[in-house]
Amino acid sequence: MNINTRLLHDYPVVDPHTGAASIPKYQTSTFNQECVFDGQEYTYTRFKNPTVHALDEGLKMLADAKYALSFASGMAAISTSLMLLEKGDHIILPIEVYGGTYQFTCQILTHYGIEVSYIDMADLQNVERAIKDNTRMIYIETPSNPLLKITDIKCVVNIAQHHDILTIADNTFMTTLYQNPLHLGVDISVESLTKFINGHSDVTGGFIATNNEDIYNRLCLLQKNFGGILGVEEAWLVLRGMKTMGIRMERSVKNAQAIAEFLDCHPNVQKVYYPGLVSHRDFEIHQGQASSGGAVLSFELKSKKAVDKVTKALQIPIIAVSLGGVESIVSYPCTMSHACLSPEERLSQGVTDNLLRLSCGIEDTEDLLQDFDQALRQL
Repeated sequence: MNINTRLLHDYPVVDPHTGAASIPKYQTSTFNQECVFDGQEYTYTRFKNPTVHALDEGLKMLADAKYALSFASGMAAISTSLMLLEKGDHIILPIEVYGGTYQFTCQILTHYGIEVSYIDMADLQNVERAIKDNTRMIYIETPSNPLLKITDIKCVVNIAQHHDILTIADNTFMTTLYQNPLHLGVDISVESLTKFINGHSDVTGGFIATNNEDIYNRLCLLQKNFGGILGVEEAWLVLRGMKTMGIRMERSVKNAQAIAEFLDCHPNVQKVYYPGLVSHRDFEIHQGQASSGGAVLSFELKSKKAVDKVTKALQIPIIAVSLGGVESIVSYPCTMSHACLSPEERLSQGVTDNLLRLSCGIEDTEDLLQDFDQALRQL
C-alpha cells in the first residue's frame, strides 16, 4: 500500500466493539476489572488507554518502527528520551538545536551530573573531536530550527556505532513521510505531534519511535513515572488529523518550494534557508537522505524594521509560535522559538533579529505568492 492508503487503513481505525469508523474517545481514568486476581490489558489510563494505544499503533506504522510512544508534547518526548542518560554521561548536540532542547540540556540535565557539548554538526570532524570516553549519546536535528542546517545522518550514525554511542534524531521538520531516521540507522526518532502529523494547530503532543525493545521498555518506565502521557481527547484529534497528513504535506511542500524560489530572487530578501534550493550548501546531502525540501523555510530581511513592516503587511499567514498547521504560519524566532535563549546564545546559533521562519500551509500557491509580493513591496 502507498502512504495515503496506509494513513487511512494500515493501523486500528475501526472500533472492534461497535464497528465505528472512528476509534472512540475512551474518556476514562480507570477500567472495571472483572477479576482482581487476573491481569487485563487496560486498568488505568496513565498505563494504557485504548484511544491512545490506537494512535501509538498508527505512529508505529508511520515511522515504520517496532515500537512507538505518544507523549503530552514534543518536549515531553524529547526530555524523556534524554533521561536515558545517567550521571557522569556525556551528550553531544548541534549548536543550533531547538531552543527548548537547548534549555533542557543546558539548564536541567547539567544539574544531574550530565556533561553537554554543542558543536557544528555539519562538520563531521567536529563530531569525532567532541567524543569522550563517557559520551553516551549523540543528538541530531536535521534540518535544524530555524536555519535549516543539514546533518549527514548516516555519517553521524557510523561514527556513533563505531564508538558504541546511542543516537537520537529530532525529525519534526521533515516527518517520516520525507525522511526516516530509523531507516538511516538512528536508534531513536522523536517528533512533535503538534506540528504536521496532527496538522490543525489544535493539539500539543509528541512521540518517540524505536526498533530497540530495551530502549522502548526503559522509555515506557520513564513515561509511566513522569506521567507525560498524551490525553485521550488529544490522541483522538491526532488520529483524525493523521488521516489527511499525506495530502496536506504534499501541498505544503509544493508551497514551500515555490515561495523559497520566489524569495531567493527577491531584492528585498537577503538570504533564504531552504534545503530544497539547489543553492543550499548541503542540498546534495539532504537529497540523499530526504525526498523533499520540507514545508518550512526561513529568510532574512535587511533589518529589524523590515521585519516589522512585512509581518504587519502580510494578510494570509498568521503570525504565531509553532508550525505544521493547515494555515501558513510566520514566526519570529528571536521572540518565539528561541526566546528562552540569551541574545548572545541566539547570535551564536545565527538567529538574528532580521530572521523570519515560514511554515507553509495548504493555501493556494498563487495567493501566498501574491501576498508575500505585496508585503515585500512595502519595503
